[in-house]
Order: sequence, then structure tokens, then C-alpha cells
Amino acid sequence: MVEDDIEQLRQELAVALEADDSSEISKILSTVSVAETAMLLDSLPAQQRDSIWPLIAPDDLGAVLLETQDEISDARLKLLDAEEISAIVETLADVDDQADIILALPTDKLVETLHALDAHKREKLESVLSYSEDTAGGLMNIDQVTIRADVSLDVVLRYLRIRGELPDHTDQLFVTDRHDHYLGALYLRDLLTNDPEVEVRTIMRTDIDAMNAHMSDTEVAREFEHFDLISAPIVDEKHKLIGRITIDDVVDVIRDEGDHSIMGMAGLSEEEDMFSPVLITSRRRGIWLGINLLTAFLAAYVIGFFESILDQVVALAILITIVPSMGGIAGSQTLTIAIRGLALGQLGSSNYRSLIKKEILVSLLNGLLWALVVASFSIAWFGNYGIGLVIAFALVVNLVAGALAGAVIPVVLRHIGVDPAIAGGVVLTTVTDVIGIIAFLGLATLVLG
Repeated sequence: MVEDDIEQLRQELAVALEADDSSEISKILSTVSVAETAMLLDSLPAQQRDSIWPLIAPDDLGAVLLETQDEISDARLKLLDAEEISAIVETLADVDDQADIILALPTDKLVETLHALDAHKREKLESVLSYSEDTAGGLMNIDQVTIRADVSLDVVLRYLRIRGELPDHTDQLFVTDRHDHYLGALYLRDLLTNDPEVEVRTIMRTDIDAMNAHMSDTEVAREFEHFDLISAPIVDEKHKLIGRITIDDVVDVIRDEGDHSIMGMAGLSEEEDMFSPVLITSRRRGIWLGINLLTAFLAAYVIGFFESILDQVVALAILITIVPSMGGIAGSQTLTIAIRGLALGQLGSSNYRSLIKKEILVSLLNGLLWALVVASFSIAWFGNYGIGLVIAFALVVNLVAGALAGAVIPVVLRHIGVDPAIAGGVVLTTVTDVIGIIAFLGLATLVLG
């Protein structure tokens, strides 16, 4: 749906909710897809969601829970008992989707739900749950088609006809030996376009590497991007084929990474519910506001050292915000580039110095350009060449410092185990504020004092 259609649908749903018309709400939900239902839930306050959940078709409920934001689906799952959750899990075909539902549960309810499932489904689920959810093993689906290398294509075709259907997003069949060790892959296009008498071993691809089950989900997404994959085999430590990952799961990883980066820059979680309770939202945001306040007091404390020069030259008080602000912008640009480079695996020890050198040169060039502009403006405004010289020099210093900090901070934070996307902006602001104030007022004290 286009944005206007979604908004119209939201308005129709709001009218039905206001009238408490369950039949109209059900009618609206029956006309939209699972993804659109989830989008509607994401955009409604919690009280209105409570009226919609019971009206969602039972066969669609699991898929809707997977599509909604984590905080919203987690809140709904907390209200359901183990039998209800197990019934939802039963409606999901893919084991990785089932695992996503199970992993959202608290430990006690997770155990109860697993026990409520039949033994075969529980065994399949446990094979996925044994891996961390942010690894290839946690993303994988164990529903794949395997064949032997010493059979003909005709045998494979007859086997597929007997099987009757293929798992979603199947573009290749995985070739294994009798002990389930991964040997290679046979693309469906090769199966259909070659002589049926040809053996699998002669046309199977052996250059398609399997991914280890402990590979991180970020690395998996990177592999899919680099090699334009639709699916990929997953192996354990003994190189036995244990499952596969498909493009739909990787899209979710990429989306989550993007949400994390965007929300993290504001000190928020990617799971943030737009309509979460006021007290919960206030507590989350208040922590980062408090941290920012501490850095602001630090900047104010530094300004206090230059109280005498501010009393003498009022123009400095008027211009004081320019230098830290410009340094902060320059630093945030470099910070964003560095965090993205780390996330995509494009930044490492081999090219880290090159990035720093390039960013310093860029900031120096921009610093000289805008220092000239600001100095000219300041001289014209206050008729004081000393002020123009001071602010021009301070601007260049702080832009270079901001670029250097923007490149260094993400690497340092990652090294000590802190997420750069969340903490980087706060640290950078502190650095550029303090250095900008010291450079501006320190030089002013020397030149104008």
C-alpha cells in the first residue's frame, strides 16, 4: 500500500475503534495483509491494540507477532499462557520463525511452551535454540533439500516430484555425503537446463562456501550482500549441514541494524514503541538526558575559567556557541562514517589511519573555508580584527579535533565493549564542546586579555 492508502485505512480503523464496532474492525483486518496488520498495530496506542489483537485470525496471529515491533509483540506474549503460545507456534511453518516467538518469552514460560509442543517439533526447535539468536545458527531454518553427488539429474527430478513441494526461497539444493557433510550446491536452473542423465557431481557448484553456525548475523548479512545470495547453507564445527538461511531472514537483520543505528544516535533502542507508556519512555530517555546534562555542566565549568575575559569582551559571549556547534557537526559526520564502516566491516586496522588522515584533511579544508567566512562576519559585526582572528583559529582547531574524535571514539568504544551507535554522540559532544570552548576563550584570553 502507498502512504495515502495506509493513512486512509488507519482513519477507518480509528472510526471503528471509536464506535467499538468489532465486526467493522474484523472486516477491515480481513482486507489487509499480515504486514499491513502489523503496521497498523505499530501505529496505534496500546489501548486500541488491545481491541484488535483478539480479532486477528488465529492462523495469522503468529505471523503478525513476527512483523510487529519487538516491544509490542513481547507485551502481547506476556498476556498469553503456554498453551496459547504453543498454538501460535504450531501455525508457523519455519523453525526460525518459531524460535523467534519462543526466544521472546521469559524463561519459565519458554520451558512451559516447549513442553506443550509435540516431541518432534520440540526437537527441531531445540536444534535452533541451542544457538544465540544473533548468529547464523539462530537465524537458520532446518527445512532444506539435500541430495547426493553420485545420482543423476533425472533421479533428483523424480525425487522432487515425489516430495511435491519445496521450502520457500529455494534456489539451490545442497549436496552432502552419506554422513551429511556439505560438499556443494546444485542450482535449480542448472538442474532444469542440463541433460537428465548427467550426474550431480559434474555440474554442482563447489565454490559456494557454507557459513558456520556461530557466524554473527551481521557477517551473514554482509555475505548475502557481497555475493547476491538468496539462500546459504549452514554447517556445524564438523562441517555437517544443519540448516540454511534465506534472504527474508537477512532482510530482517539489515532492517534491525538500520533501526539500531538511527535510534542509537538519539540514545534510543531499536525496539522503542512509538506509543509505549509515558513513565517507561521517560525513564529511558531521562538516562541519556541526565548524561548529556553532566557533559553540559562540564562545558559550563570550563567556561567559568574564562569569566574575566567574558566580562571584558561581550562579543565573546555572543559568539561562543559557534565554535562548539561547528565542531560537533563536523565530528558527527566523521562519527557516522566510522560507525557505518565498522558495521559493514569496511573499517579495520589496515585502513584506519587512512580514514583518520582523510577526515583530518577534509575538516582542515572546511575549517579554513568557514573560518574565513566567520572571521569576516565577526569583524564586520564588531569592528574588531582580534575577535575575527580568535574565532577563525578556534574554528579550525575544533573542526580538526571533531573529525579526529569522530574517527577515534567508535573504535575505542567498541574495544571496551560499549555500543558506538548509542554512546558515541554523547562522548563526541563533550569533546567538541570542551575543546571548542578552550580553543576559543583560551586564545581570546591571550590575544584580547
